[in-house]
Amino acid sequence: MAYTRGNLAVKERAAERSYQSPRYRETTKVVTRRTTLPVREKLLYIMTIIFCVAVMAGLLWQNANLYNIKRQLYNLNSEIQTMTLEVKELTVQKERLEESIPSEAAKLGYVKPDMDMFQIEVPATTDAGGTSEDMTTARK
Repeated sequence: MAYTRGNLAVKERAAERSYQSPRYRETTKVVTRRTTLPVREKLLYIMTIIFCVAVMAGLLWQNANLYNIKRQLYNLNSEIQTMTLEVKELTVQKERLEESIPSEAAKLGYVKPDMDMFQIEVPATTDAGGTSEDMTTARK
Protein backbone atom coordinates (compact mmCIF):
# COMPACT_ATOMS: atom_id res chain seq x y z
CA MET A 1 0.00 0.00 0.00
CA ALA A 2 1.09 3.44 -0.66
CA TYR A 3 1.75 5.91 2.01
CA THR A 4 -0.40 8.96 1.35
CA ARG A 5 0.11 12.05 3.56
CA GLY A 6 0.75 9.96 6.57
CA ASN A 7 -2.44 7.90 6.30
CA LEU A 8 -2.17 4.24 5.45
CA ALA A 9 -5.93 3.77 5.31
CA VAL A 10 -6.31 5.54 1.98
CA LYS A 11 -7.04 3.36 -1.02
CA GLU A 12 -4.82 3.49 -4.00
CA ARG A 13 -6.14 5.27 -6.98
CA ALA A 14 -6.41 3.65 -10.38
CA ALA A 15 -4.56 6.53 -11.97
CA GLU A 16 -1.52 5.84 -9.90
CA ARG A 17 -1.55 2.18 -10.89
CA SER A 18 -1.80 2.86 -14.63
CA TYR A 19 1.64 4.18 -15.11
CA GLN A 20 3.23 1.08 -13.70
CA SER A 21 4.04 -1.56 -16.30
CA PRO A 22 2.66 -4.97 -15.51
CA ARG A 23 5.13 -7.74 -15.07
CA TYR A 24 3.27 -10.06 -17.37
CA ARG A 25 0.57 -9.61 -19.91
CA GLU A 26 -2.30 -11.98 -19.84
CA THR A 27 -3.22 -13.21 -23.30
CA THR A 28 -6.00 -15.54 -24.26
CA LYS A 29 -6.10 -17.61 -27.39
CA VAL A 30 -9.45 -18.77 -28.70
CA VAL A 31 -9.24 -22.33 -29.93
CA THR A 32 -12.08 -23.47 -32.17
CA ARG A 33 -12.54 -27.17 -32.58
CA ARG A 34 -14.60 -28.48 -35.44
CA THR A 35 -16.96 -31.14 -34.35
CA THR A 36 -17.43 -34.17 -36.61
CA LEU A 37 -20.70 -34.86 -38.33
CA PRO A 38 -23.02 -37.32 -36.66
CA VAL A 39 -23.22 -40.78 -38.20
CA ARG A 40 -26.84 -40.34 -39.26
CA GLU A 41 -26.03 -37.15 -41.13
CA LYS A 42 -23.07 -38.82 -42.84
CA LEU A 43 -25.30 -41.71 -43.92
CA LEU A 44 -27.89 -39.25 -45.21
CA TYR A 45 -25.28 -37.48 -47.36
CA ILE A 46 -23.84 -40.75 -48.67
CA MET A 47 -27.29 -42.12 -49.52
CA THR A 48 -28.18 -38.87 -51.30
CA ILE A 49 -25.01 -39.07 -53.39
CA ILE A 50 -25.60 -42.75 -54.19
CA PHE A 51 -29.19 -41.98 -55.24
CA CYS A 52 -28.07 -39.15 -57.53
CA VAL A 53 -25.39 -41.35 -59.11
CA ALA A 54 -27.93 -44.15 -59.66
CA VAL A 55 -30.37 -41.76 -61.34
CA MET A 56 -27.62 -40.40 -63.59
CA ALA A 57 -26.49 -43.94 -64.47
CA GLY A 58 -30.07 -44.88 -65.37
CA LEU A 59 -30.41 -41.84 -67.62
CA LEU A 60 -27.07 -42.55 -69.25
CA TRP A 61 -28.03 -46.19 -69.88
CA GLN A 62 -31.36 -45.15 -71.38
CA ASN A 63 -29.66 -42.56 -73.57
CA ALA A 64 -27.16 -45.17 -74.78
CA ASN A 65 -30.01 -47.52 -75.71
CA LEU A 66 -31.78 -44.76 -77.64
CA TYR A 67 -28.57 -43.92 -79.47
CA ASN A 68 -28.09 -47.59 -80.37
CA ILE A 69 -31.64 -47.85 -81.71
CA LYS A 70 -31.25 -44.66 -83.76
CA ARG A 71 -27.95 -45.92 -85.18
CA GLN A 72 -29.55 -49.24 -86.19
CA LEU A 73 -32.42 -47.34 -87.81
CA TYR A 74 -29.96 -45.20 -89.78
CA ASN A 75 -28.05 -48.32 -90.91
CA LEU A 76 -31.28 -50.03 -91.99
CA ASN A 77 -32.38 -46.96 -93.95
CA SER A 78 -29.05 -46.83 -95.77
CA GLU A 79 -29.28 -50.57 -96.54
CA ILE A 80 -32.82 -50.09 -97.86
CA GLN A 81 -31.65 -47.28 -100.13
CA THR A 82 -28.80 -49.37 -101.55
CA MET A 83 -31.14 -52.34 -102.08
CA THR A 84 -33.71 -50.22 -103.90
CA LEU A 85 -30.99 -48.94 -106.20
CA GLU A 86 -29.86 -52.52 -106.80
CA VAL A 87 -33.45 -53.62 -107.52
CA LYS A 88 -33.87 -50.78 -110.02
CA GLU A 89 -30.64 -51.78 -111.77
CA LEU A 90 -31.72 -55.42 -111.87
CA THR A 91 -35.15 -54.59 -113.30
CA VAL A 92 -33.50 -52.54 -116.05
CA GLN A 93 -31.15 -55.46 -116.74
CA LYS A 94 -34.12 -57.87 -116.79
CA GLU A 95 -35.97 -55.72 -119.33
CA ARG A 96 -32.88 -55.56 -121.54
CA LEU A 97 -32.51 -59.35 -121.39
CA GLU A 98 -36.20 -59.86 -122.20
CA GLU A 99 -35.82 -57.63 -125.22
CA SER A 100 -32.72 -59.48 -126.41
CA ILE A 101 -34.23 -62.99 -126.04
CA PRO A 102 -35.89 -63.17 -129.51
CA SER A 103 -32.75 -62.00 -131.31
CA GLU A 104 -30.53 -64.44 -129.37
CA ALA A 105 -32.97 -67.27 -130.02
CA ALA A 106 -32.96 -66.48 -133.75
CA LYS A 107 -29.16 -66.53 -133.76
CA LEU A 108 -29.18 -69.97 -132.13
CA GLY A 109 -31.71 -71.32 -134.63
CA TYR A 110 -34.87 -71.39 -132.58
CA VAL A 111 -38.13 -70.58 -134.34
CA LYS A 112 -41.34 -69.13 -133.03
CA PRO A 113 -43.95 -71.85 -132.47
CA ASP A 114 -47.01 -71.88 -134.70
CA MET A 115 -50.51 -72.37 -133.37
CA ASP A 116 -50.80 -75.76 -135.10
CA MET A 117 -48.02 -77.37 -133.04
CA PHE A 118 -48.63 -79.68 -130.16
CA GLN A 119 -49.05 -78.30 -126.67
CA ILE A 120 -48.57 -80.48 -123.62
CA GLU A 121 -50.20 -79.59 -120.34
CA VAL A 122 -48.83 -81.03 -117.13
CA PRO A 123 -51.00 -80.62 -114.06
CA ALA A 124 -49.34 -79.34 -110.91
CA THR A 125 -50.71 -82.17 -108.71
CA THR A 126 -50.60 -85.89 -109.43
CA ASP A 127 -53.35 -88.42 -108.71
CA ALA A 128 -52.39 -91.55 -106.78
CA GLY A 129 -53.92 -93.94 -109.32
CA GLY A 130 -52.84 -92.28 -112.56
CA THR A 131 -49.70 -92.67 -114.60
CA SER A 132 -47.60 -89.99 -116.16
CA GLU A 133 -48.93 -90.90 -119.64
CA ASP A 134 -52.52 -90.41 -118.51
CA MET A 135 -51.74 -87.01 -117.14
CA THR A 136 -50.36 -85.61 -120.34
CA THR A 137 -52.82 -84.89 -123.05
CA ALA A 138 -52.01 -83.94 -126.57
CA ARG A 139 -54.10 -81.44 -128.47
CA LYS A 140 -54.18 -80.40 -132.07
